[in-house]
Amino acid sequence: MDSAAVDRFEASRGRLASLAYRLLGSAADAEDAVQDTFLRWQAADHERVEVPEAWLTKVVTNLCIDRLRSAQARHERAAGAWLPEPLLAGDPLLDPADTFEQRESVALAVLTLMERLSPVERAVYVLREAFSYSHAEIAGILDITESASQQHVHRARGRVTAERRRGGEADPASARRVVEEFVAAATSGRTERLVALLTDDVTAVSDGAGLARRLLRYRTRERVASYVRAGFRPTPAKRRLAGGSPAMHIAWINGAPAVLAVIEGRVVGAVAFEVREGKVASLCGIAAADRLARLSESWRRHGSGAPVIEAW
Repeated sequence: MDSAAVDRFEASRGRLASLAYRLLGSAADAEDAVQDTFLRWQAADHERVEVPEAWLTKVVTNLCIDRLRSAQARHERAAGAWLPEPLLAGDPLLDPADTFEQRESVALAVLTLMERLSPVERAVYVLREAFSYSHAEIAGILDITESASQQHVHRARGRVTAERRRGGEADPASARRVVEEFVAAATSGRTERLVALLTDDVTAVSDGAGLARRLLRYRTRERVASYVRAGFRPTPAKRRLAGGSPAMHIAWINGAPAVLAVIEGRVVGAVAFEVREGKVASLCGIAAADRLARLSESWRRHGSGAPVIEAW
């Protein structure tokens, strides 16, 4: 393959990886899909490829659909223990992030809700919402009709928004203040203040410190507050599990404020918050090591700022 063909692929690599991440919810799987796309590009007859960008988009999208349909993926995701991989602000896989729809498409809550979609519905939703492809273009990528593309988007939007009350984007400074107050209430035992900081329809999901076979889900302010209070209470057993006494930092992951538990540059736990109208609308807790590897690497390179708790 000549250097011009390599350059054409490299010019699209970032966009292909961002698309694959939204479809698969995993940085490692996304990078594998992009590498497989490169191998297909390497073997292709480039003289017959009229629009390389369109060709590459079609290949990576269908490779991701195949992965979502695979027996292993169906088993893992159907088992109810799957959560998307969180990414630190600035990670190139979170691009594009120019519009509200693009930023929302990588929110952990949205990635989790997209698990309810079929692989084709998920692909159509991402291509339309995050990358602004026309229905004619989507039809060509997925070998479906424009009418089918429109129907898939309509169903996907309905399923994603059914349990998600959309609001405006929270101001970063205001959202941080809410999270700081939340952490203070959670670590002080002020349960009544914790409840007051939660919306009436708050939800929480957790991988159970990476040990649960199924995701732990909580609803109602009282149950969520109880879960949070227990989770933020330090114990010797938790410190042994974490490998020490972590510092707690506030950072931004997938476009949302989060609390990261960090030991010597290694992120051992993350809780992402969705803040709406000055209150916490949802929480997502992740501690499985395989879901935090890229986040830890990014934190070691780019993480900064004083911790809100120096030693938990």
